Parts: sequence; C-alpha cells; structure tokens
Amino acid sequence: MKVFNYNKVMLSLLLASGIGLNAQALAADDSEQEQNKETASGSSSIEHIQILGRNNKLRTESGSATLIDELELEKFEYDDIHRVLANVPGVNIRQEDGYGLRPNIGFRGVTPERSKKINILEDGVLIGPAPYSAPAAYYFPAVNRMTSVEVFKGPAAIKYGPNTVAGTLNLTTRSIPSSSEGQIEIGFGSDAYQKLHGYYGNSVSLSNSEQIGFVVEALTSQADGFKNIDNADNSLFDANTGFNKNDYMAKINYEFTRPLFGLDGEHLIEFKLGYADEESNETYLGLTDEDFANSPFRRYAASQVGNMAWEHTQSQLTHHFQASELNLTTRVYRNDFERAWRKVNGFDHARINNPVTIQEVLAEPSENQNYYQVLTGEKDSEGTQEQLIVGTNDRSYYSQGVQSDAKISLQSFGIEHLVSTGIRIHQDRIDRDHFEQNFLMQSGVMTASNQDAKFTTVNYEKTDAISLYLEDTVTLGNLLLTLGGRGEILDSKYQNETEGKEQDWLTKETQTWLFSTSAFYSVSDELGIFAGVHEGYVPTSPKQAPAIQPEQSTNYELGGRYNDGTTKLESVLFFNDFNNLKESCSFSTSASCANQGAVDQEYNGGEVDVYGLEFNLSSIQEVTDTIDFPWSITFTQTESEFKQDLASTFELWGNVEAGDPVPYLPEQQLTLSLGLANSNWQISLLVKYIGEMAEASGDDVALSGLTTDDYTVIDLSASYEFNDYGSVYVKIDNITDEVALVSRRPFGARPSKPQQFFIGYKFPF
Repeated sequence: MKVFNYNKVMLSLLLASGIGLNAQALAADDSEQEQNKETASGSSSIEHIQILGRNNKLRTESGSATLIDELELEKFEYDDIHRVLANVPGVNIRQEDGYGLRPNIGFRGVTPERSKKINILEDGVLIGPAPYSAPAAYYFPAVNRMTSVEVFKGPAAIKYGPNTVAGTLNLTTRSIPSSSEGQIEIGFGSDAYQKLHGYYGNSVSLSNSEQIGFVVEALTSQADGFKNIDNADNSLFDANTGFNKNDYMAKINYEFTRPLFGLDGEHLIEFKLGYADEESNETYLGLTDEDFANSPFRRYAASQVGNMAWEHTQSQLTHHFQASELNLTTRVYRNDFERAWRKVNGFDHARINNPVTIQEVLAEPSENQNYYQVLTGEKDSEGTQEQLIVGTNDRSYYSQGVQSDAKISLQSFGIEHLVSTGIRIHQDRIDRDHFEQNFLMQSGVMTASNQDAKFTTVNYEKTDAISLYLEDTVTLGNLLLTLGGRGEILDSKYQNETEGKEQDWLTKETQTWLFSTSAFYSVSDELGIFAGVHEGYVPTSPKQAPAIQPEQSTNYELGGRYNDGTTKLESVLFFNDFNNLKESCSFSTSASCANQGAVDQEYNGGEVDVYGLEFNLSSIQEVTDTIDFPWSITFTQTESEFKQDLASTFELWGNVEAGDPVPYLPEQQLTLSLGLANSNWQISLLVKYIGEMAEASGDDVALSGLTTDDYTVIDLSASYEFNDYGSVYVKIDNITDEVALVSRRPFGARPSKPQQFFIGYKFPF
C-alpha cells in the first residue's frame, strides 16, 4: 500500500494554497527583505526568490553561507558555474569538458560526480531532472542569465533536502522590475564563441493597491570548441567540438493588497515559464597520458560520433503573502527534461573470451596496440572484436510538486521566536531507453555497421516524496539558538521494462527523520561566533536493493563572522563524520560500470571522516576619492580518510586501507581576487589554485595511484561604461594558457580549458 496518494494531496494543497513560506527569505531578517526589494533590478515587488539579504550588516544565521550577487557575476561574465564558484570556500569540483556543460560540484568533500549530492535549486525549487529517482544532474541552468548564486552549508541544509550532508546551491532568475527596464548584450570570443542575451520587463499600476508586471528574457550562446578530432573533415558527423545553447524565460505577476484566503496583507501571484535546449559534440573519450603530453586538445577519431542533445521545459506558479509577522510562499512546479547522449562505450566483447576496456587500452596502449590504433583511426577494424560499440543513452525525466513554506515571528513567555516550517509534495521519474550499435573504423572514419541497433536498458524509476521541516530560532539576548528537524517520507518504484525481464521490479517505502541544532552569539555589532551540528542524509535510488544503505553522517561546524561594512571575514572549521558513505556507478564515473552491467548501481563505503577549514576575507579600500580597490582571499583545506579497510569493486574505491583518502578532493584550494574600480570602469584579476586530486582511493582498480595535476588559473576582466550609450567588457580566461590534466574519467586524460579571449557590449534601454 502506498504511503500517500500523490495526486489527491497535491490537489488539496493547491486548493488550500498551503501553509506557505518564503523558502528564500529564511536566512534574512525583515530589514534584509526590505532592502532586497529595492536592490533587485530596482523592483518594488515582494522579493521572494533569494535567501540571503544583501545589506552590510553582520549576518546572524548559523552555518556557512555565501552570496554572489549580480555585480559580482558581471565582473567576469562567466558561463561556467565552476568558475563562478571560485570565491566560495569548501567547494570541490571535477572538471570535464572545460565549458561547465555538465558540472561536477561537491561541498565539503562529498564526491562531485554530476553534482548528485548537493541540492540544486532555481528560485528555491529543486531543478534537477529527477532529484530523488536519478539525482545525477545532466541538466544545469544557464548561470549567465542568473542574477545571484547562493551556497549554503552546515545546519541550514536541514531546510532544503533531500540531500542534507553537503549543502545547497540556489540560483535566482531575474525578477520583474518596478518600471520599464531592458538590456541587449552581444559577445564574441575565441573558438567562434558567440553570445546574444536580452531581456525586457515592466510593471504598471492598476490602482493604489494593484500592480501587474512582466519580464521576458532570451539567451543564446555557441562555440566551435577548443579540441580537434582526428580526421574530422572526412567524418559523417559534425566536425567541431563545441556547443549551441538556447534559454528562454517569461514571468508575469499580479500584486495587490487586500484579503485573499483570509489573509490580509501584501499578495503576489506569479507565473514563470522556461524553455532551454542544447546540442554539444561532447564525448567521454579522453587520451593516453603520452598523447595528452604531446597534444592535450586532441580527440581520437572514435570520438567523431560524440553528441549530446537535450530539451528542458519548466513552469511554476507562485503565491506569496507578506504581513508584519508572517511570510508565506506556495509554489506549484513542473520540470520536464529529455536528452540523448551518443558516445563510444567500448569494443564488441560478445565474441571474445578476454574483453578489453577502453580504459585499459588507454592505460597500456603498447600492450593493446590494435585496439589503440582503431580508436585513433590509424587502423581499420578487423573482425567483430575490433568493432566499436556506440551507445545512445536516451532518457526522459519529469519532476513536479507543490511546495509550501512559512515563517512567523512570535513571542512566548517574553522570549522571541522565529519559526520556519514547510512541506513539499514531490514526484519525479526517469525513463531509460538505452541502445547500442556497432561501428567500424574505416580509413579514419566512424561508419555504422550493418547490424541493427539493440536496446540494452529499458526501465524506469519513480519516487513520490513528502518532505517537511520545522525550525525554531530563539533569541536570548546576544545568543540566537536554533533547533530544527526534517522528515523525508519516500515511496519509490523501479521497473525493468526489457522484454522478458518484466518480473525485475522493486518497491520501497522509507521514512527518515533528521535533526539539527545551532547557535550564533553576537560578540559585538561587527563580530559573531557560531556553531552547529546536523544529521546528513542522501537517499538511495528506487532500484537499489534494501541491502544498500542511504548515506548518513553527523556534521559539525564551528566558525566566526566579522563585518564592519568595509571588511568581511568568515572562517569555519567543519567535520563530516560519515556513518556510511554511498556512491553510485555511472558512465561518467567509470568505464567498467557499462562493461560490468553496473550502471546506476550504488555501493556502501562504511565510515569516512572529512574535515577541514574554510576561510574567506574580503574588503574594499579607497585608493583615491574616485577609485576603490576591492580584494578577497578564499582558502579551503580539506582532509579525508576511510576509517576501515574496504574491498570494493567500485572503480573510485577499490581495495581501500584505513587512512586512504576520498578521491577527487584537493587538500588545498586558494583564490585571490583583486580589482580597481570607479563609477565608470573596473578591472578585475582572479587567481585560482587547485591542488592535485587522487583518481581512486585504493588499489587493484583502474587509475589506482594516479592523481590529477595541481594547477593555477589566472583570469582577467575589464569593463567601461559609456553612461547612456551602454558598456563594453573584455576578458581573458586562463591568461598564462596553462593546460592541466583535470581528470582521467571515464576514458582517459582530459584537459582544462586553454586561454580564451572575449569581448562584449551591453546596451540598456
């Protein structure tokens, strides 16, 4: 019997308009909310899509939190979320394609693979294709149309779920302006990069208590790519290694002040629609270490078939209410995502006794010379065993639900309480239709064989979820004490739809309750200290057997925060005590996942400790009466270790000995940001150092003992404003043109992005 009837509960909540809450205003006090109204695009509307306030007061929430506002985002005009997060401490990243098309983001040491262990929100709503059933985020919103990026770690994670170990990334879209406002932006750059971005919005007063407004936004960008495919000119497929992306959004809202549903105060009803698509000629196929050293931007002939195509649509209806002591927001949302990724999976193993993987070929090319020469196009395929299997992972997803959150201020026995609570009724699903076809290498060109394509994976996973949380912050003089709890009630199903395997199915019902406590003490108006502990949780996917346990941890932090209006400092010690570390095998993780039939299989790793220091210091100094010198330093030190020996077939772990580190986690990361600015121009320099990372934890698996390169990237940007005639910007990513080996997964060495130039012009109207 199911835990709940999803459709009935969702309908009843929608009709009742929920118990509301502003999930984005939880961390901001009332004065911060008021300032948000005035700073976001000049909007006078109720600002309900951002969590952190933007004022210069000392923030009093416990837990590490970072806000990157629109002005900061415009400094470097980054398209890549990896680069945007350079100034955020405690973020660990594994690069893949150089453009950030498929981000790999982790916080505080959790594995960054496909950002599957952090919560990714857009305007406070889960934006991953299927965040419960298939959390690997092959879709990520276009960061260059966002107006702020927020990162939350620590006890605040208890509010956002379902993943509460690491933290939450919230992206906020453009709000509707209070008056006529628009802008057109054009940009050009290296490797035929082009960008066209525009928006326009306006609001009109219908009466003293009514207003209607809208905003529309469009973004298109493309590039030919910085890699070169062997024999691409003769290929039957697209010769470039770049991408083409489009992103469109429209919002309309209606604000009024009169009673509705018995609530007397300010109301906002807003409807958002979005559409995005991408086509990129990306591959999982990398290089041998020797070929990487000789030509890091080379791509073997076998990668000619590489192509990712996807479409994403979203719709969201929001009702927001604000009164003196009460803040309520209810959202109804639906996201659909379809994608097909065609790529080389390996060699045809059906007719040979000792199959060889691409990873083995690239690790030992001299011992597997025939296979290596087929990959590079130097040799034609001879026999079935030298035919290449090209797989297309065709998947469709949906994610839908209703989310209602509330915040209320009250007093009890002379003690001030700020109570936050919320409920989310959510459903998501993934349908997999994977198929493979044999290809021949002929004269350096990938050519389809006469064999028919065959389906290899046909299944679906589906989750119905009820999430709820309650948090109470009590004011005791200079001390803010917060107690919180979260519940996740899941009803999930896996069904194998492959012909003859329909009996392969699984249903699960699980309930998880998590708790947190934290405190913030104001030493003065400028200085405060905070501490907290919370329980971490990452659910298993529907297809996992009951023997696979969810990820569970107890997470601690101790920190201090200083803000005198000019200088800001935050320093945090953190310790994540994993009772059970969980990972999953995917195409992006390891070649053996496909070869062993272990795609999407999850593994338990037992007890693991991850601990470290996060440090961020920033200030603005006056150079002259008209020129300022903004600067910041961001540093992260992270250590990790398995607490016991572990014999695992999972390619990221292998035979682990107690004390071995977690893979893809640099011990040191350092970012230095420097700038000069006045009212018309600015110039900024960003220097980012990333330490080496282990490719695997233990022995007896591919990539054991290997590490990525440690490297330093320097980016430069400058802009000049011509007042009424717009502004121009120029930027150089990777000034020194340093090329680093950033990963060998899943098939060989992959490079960081080379030096690239950009120029753009913005015209407001």
